[in-house]
Amino acid sequence: MTENITKYFKLVRFAHTVFCLPFALCGFFLGVKSAEGGFTWILLIEVLLCMVFARNTAMGFNRWLDRDVDAKNPRTEKREIPAGKISPKNALIFVIINALAFIVTTFFINKTVFSLSPVAIFVVMFYSYTKRFTPLCHFVLGCGMALAPLGAYLAVTGHWALLPVLYFFLVLTWGGGFDIIYSLQDAEFDSENNLHSIPQKLGVSGALKLSGFVHCITAVLLILIAYFQSGGVFFAIGASIFAMLLFRQHTIVSKDDLSRVNVAFGTFNGIASVVFSVFDILDIML
Repeated sequence: MTENITKYFKLVRFAHTVFCLPFALCGFFLGVKSAEGGFTWILLIEVLLCMVFARNTAMGFNRWLDRDVDAKNPRTEKREIPAGKISPKNALIFVIINALAFIVTTFFINKTVFSLSPVAIFVVMFYSYTKRFTPLCHFVLGCGMALAPLGAYLAVTGHWALLPVLYFFLVLTWGGGFDIIYSLQDAEFDSENNLHSIPQKLGVSGALKLSGFVHCITAVLLILIAYFQSGGVFFAIGASIFAMLLFRQHTIVSKDDLSRVNVAFGTFNGIASVVFSVFDILDIML
């Protein structure tokens, strides 16, 4: 039983929840502050469950859809489905269960998030198709990630506002930018297999420049959020560390040295997300 659970955790790279979950908490507490007393433990648990279910759906579907592509790629051929550890049928069942669990959970939150739940599921699953026809696939992934803070805010308040929308675009540009860096590893493979990505379209050098430009937009969005949120010292500290780690990853990856792509992708962005969210939540609530 434990071994089977571990296989599915590896299938969806559960540890990578660290990218989106902290921003979901930022959106949640932003909503709590806006609603003035909207916090309940049950609502927090429901939001966290939605986060997990949505991500499991997205990653599980991606692994299921890309199983043949992954089997051809030396970097991914040992993933759970091509390696035979999880059957395609069981992976698809896993996806369906998580998608339904997500929608059912939103039903108990409020009408707004329940009515938007099919849209959210569509977005996070649609990403998996985009590499087959557009190099803008990275930003569709970023859009799926960006639903975390926006959805969490809507879960608390049930209405739209400027700040959570700014958080949406913050995460979209951040996630899209670092996914470009991550995809540098497969630029040659993508070209040979008629798959689309920014590195395949612009080359490694061009992709790095575009990723850097996108992350400059992320930095501008941090400033805008600070202004509209009336961010204090805690926000300034968190945003500064986030920006530093954001740009640091661009100094350790170059067109001549891709050996530290995984460090830039996983370590730097994971730390940046957690650190920023801690200081941001302190700023929001204090």
